[in-house]
Amino acid sequence: MDLITVTYYALVCGVLGLAGPRLGRPPIRLIVGGIVGILAATLLPALRLGLGLDY
Repeated sequence: MDLITVTYYALVCGVLGLAGPRLGRPPIRLIVGGIVGILAATLLPALRLGLGLDY
């Protein structure tokens, strides 16, 4: 997993997390979104491989 992909997903999900007011204050939403982004980026290669999409 390259650092750029992980960082990209963390930033995107972190910013999107700011839109989720149910999670509390903006800093908490940013952290939760970042964690979701890291998990998504980490699991993406396994998902691609499992679906036969690994080029």
